[in-house]
Amino acid sequence: MDKEDALNAAKLKHAELVKKIRKADAEYYQDDAPSLSDAEYDKLRQELEKLESEFPSLENAASPSQTVGAAPAKGFAKIRHEIPMLSLGNVFSEEELNEWLAKTRRFLNMEEASPLEIIAEPKIDGLSCSLRYEQGVLIQAATRGDGAEGEDITQNVKTIEGIPHTLKGNAPEILEVRGEIYMGKKDFEALNKAQEARGGKTFANPRNAAAGSVRQLNVEVTKERPLAFLGYALGQVSESLGQSHYEVREKLKSFGIPETFYAISDDLMGLMQNYEQVLEGRADLDYDIDGIVYKVNDLALQERLGFVARSPRWAIAHKFPAEKAVTKLLDIDVQVGRTGVLTPVARLEPITVGGVVVSNATLHNQDEIERKDIRIGDYVVIQRAGDVIPQVVEVLLDKREGDPPKFEIAHECPRCGSLAIREEGEVAIRCTGGLICPAQAVERLKHFVSRLAFDIEGLGAKIIEEFYEDGLIKSPPDIFTLEERNKGSLTPIRAREGWGDLSEKNLFASINERRVIELNRFIYALGIRQIGEATAKMLASAYGSFEALRLAMKQASDHEAEAYTNLINMDGIGASMADDLIGFFSESHNEDVLDGLMQHIEVKPYIAPKAVDSPVAGKTLVFTGSLNISRSEAKAQAERLGAKVAGSVSKKTDYVIAGEDAGSKLKKANELGVTVLSEDEWKTLIA
Repeated sequence: MDKEDALNAAKLKHAELVKKIRKADAEYYQDDAPSLSDAEYDKLRQELEKLESEFPSLENAASPSQTVGAAPAKGFAKIRHEIPMLSLGNVFSEEELNEWLAKTRRFLNMEEASPLEIIAEPKIDGLSCSLRYEQGVLIQAATRGDGAEGEDITQNVKTIEGIPHTLKGNAPEILEVRGEIYMGKKDFEALNKAQEARGGKTFANPRNAAAGSVRQLNVEVTKERPLAFLGYALGQVSESLGQSHYEVREKLKSFGIPETFYAISDDLMGLMQNYEQVLEGRADLDYDIDGIVYKVNDLALQERLGFVARSPRWAIAHKFPAEKAVTKLLDIDVQVGRTGVLTPVARLEPITVGGVVVSNATLHNQDEIERKDIRIGDYVVIQRAGDVIPQVVEVLLDKREGDPPKFEIAHECPRCGSLAIREEGEVAIRCTGGLICPAQAVERLKHFVSRLAFDIEGLGAKIIEEFYEDGLIKSPPDIFTLEERNKGSLTPIRAREGWGDLSEKNLFASINERRVIELNRFIYALGIRQIGEATAKMLASAYGSFEALRLAMKQASDHEAEAYTNLINMDGIGASMADDLIGFFSESHNEDVLDGLMQHIEVKPYIAPKAVDSPVAGKTLVFTGSLNISRSEAKAQAERLGAKVAGSVSKKTDYVIAGEDAGSKLKKANELGVTVLSEDEWKTLIA
């Protein structure tokens, strides 16, 4: 090939690379939907720079090699919520709503037929957002994130028409308004048409469009998008805005905060009438809603009800019926989870349900397959509600062709060949291979780096699988030694196919940022069977430090020991969960992993929220006998004041609060010399 031919070929290649890079830049900066990883983007840049070094005439001021605009190594800064942004529990029927109302009345010690005023608001399908005003001026905006920490989207939010930068009237010194950023249906359609016209990526639904538009690193893109905001709740506030949620809404309206419509009722019939009306008329709204949110209107009652796990007791979401569709079941795969559970997954002919293309659905377990008589080749009804994983509802037997064989999960792990067993009393079939099973090892690693655990950017599912297969990361400690091992490697990560200097640098920066972690997140990251996020937080609160937790679990292996009694006395921890905890910390392989991790990370002791002027903070209490308030409310009240509530009396109990007809617990308290308080004395103590 002569020089002229070589140059012409280089020009064609250069044009192709420029086109790909510009498309990747547009996806990243404008659409919040990158189709390339950092590594793939690096590779394109390297090819371009190499070509321009060989053919200098191709380099010009417009070339991507000469323009600034590469994505920052990090996205948005993080903001810690002063008051956690919690999620809501759900009900799906009139019966479940009635049970929530009854449960709320029981907690408040109200008569079954007593009126309980509830305010009902539409549940907007958008991006949750918190707006913080100080001295009436908008100073900060954040996403929900994991509830404790969100992304700083202040500059983007300030471009949204309708969100006041300065509040009207005499606003509190500190006012945090929580609500939803959304995109109207007509605006969504117009945006997709514009995206399609210029060859850009279209969005699946208004919610995705709103979220993608807000989370733009280029604020000018957000400014061009037709976004709106509706407020519905308070976070931190320096002074009271009223005695009811209704009064709060009226105050927010007077400050200039856009609000949703609402209805107020004090009985089930009124709430259901409003639900049916909104369900019937939701198609006429210019924004998507997926249910109704009910809130106890009286703020004093909200305070008494408090919170449980990650949800308020005083609010619930009544979801609209799930959207359904019919499609064909092409095959059934069996996946292995991090705890070894074998889960059947339906592979479907792709179909759109609720604006989302669905090609997979969960089949739950073998019992569910047998109960619904699900067979490969059947036409099935699937449903999807909100972000819930699609599921197979029923088989259309009249459309079944012939007599296809029944499906049964083999009692052999599809990944490692180990025996898969079904333990007595369980529906799950579980692989017995443990960490010799690559599926379990990989899934545990994915869980370890997930958002609610170590939250390590750059270690996505595909990278974890790749690094595991290649022996780079076999267990959690390997993550934190990866950079050191990489330095002396003959094939460093940046030299791997699809990687480069930038992606390697970003990965190590992400890992190093996570060498210090909160205790509750660390416990959750370990992936202990039955230990979810809420339980991890409870354990962190109870033991305070990882060293104390680890020692207590060792001691609790003796079921006669006090450590075991203390463990199973915790609210929500029974014998089965206790055995899983103890078993994890007793297993020699897990001990080696923990010892290895402790050499490279720091687990911060748990710092409980400080109770203001509370004489019972840090104390252990036991309630017994009949009280004037419900036992649930008494327990919640004590926990809000920083106390720990136990189910039985021991030498470590500080107070026993005894109502009428107190029995064995009062007797044991007297035997151990524990301080006993009447209900009136308890009220005086915490007044």
